[in-house]
Amino acid sequence: MPRILIVEDESLTAEMLAALLRQEGHQVSIARTGADALQLARACNPEVVLLDIGLPDLSGVEVCRRLREFSTADILMVTARRHEADKVVGLDAGADDYITKPYSPAELLARVRAALRRRCRSGLQIRRFGNVTLDLAGRRVRVGETEVELSPREFDLLAALARRPGEAVSRQALLDQVWGPNYVGDNKVVDVYIGSLRRKLGDDPDRPRLIQTVRGYGYRLVAGGPE
Repeated sequence: MPRILIVEDESLTAEMLAALLRQEGHQVSIARTGADALQLARACNPEVVLLDIGLPDLSGVEVCRRLREFSTADILMVTARRHEADKVVGLDAGADDYITKPYSPAELLARVRAALRRRCRSGLQIRRFGNVTLDLAGRRVRVGETEVELSPREFDLLAALARRPGEAVSRQALLDQVWGPNYVGDNKVVDVYIGSLRRKLGDDPDRPRLIQTVRGYGYRLVAGGPE
């Protein structure tokens, strides 16, 4: 089931939204503060976040910025503010869409369905991890707005990790996928290429945030990424 995170401090509104989305077959979590939203987003890894802009602790815009540091969820900002400038601020902070109160249940569900369709179409080809964007079809990688040149094997190694985000992938599995099942040699070659990837992607080798080492096993690609 698609995972939806509702960030809304008004209990009645949050519960009504949750009931509506559960009827559509979604798995729903509710956060009533910005701090709770960030904690829940890390725990449940939602595909779509419905983010109210007016929260009791952090502003929705600040929550959006912090979510973008580790989450690739589609963020739909919900607000009573109608000024264009408010919408621009939210979109510049990393929101993918904007809906203004009052809205109809049908419109909200349509926006959520559109977000899930976008993820279905592009998620297989475009992966984002922090400020690193990986275009699997075009075999291109950007850090921020800067394109980074990788060797074919470096790209294949990064792609193999990106297809299983957040999962620990063994060195042997990476060897099989990138070097082929008939490769004969030391599996430490994976470590050498990981080191090169970290340098090119700006991931601190001493304190990596993007490609994490799973000691005695392999590596894990996470959403944090280099700043």
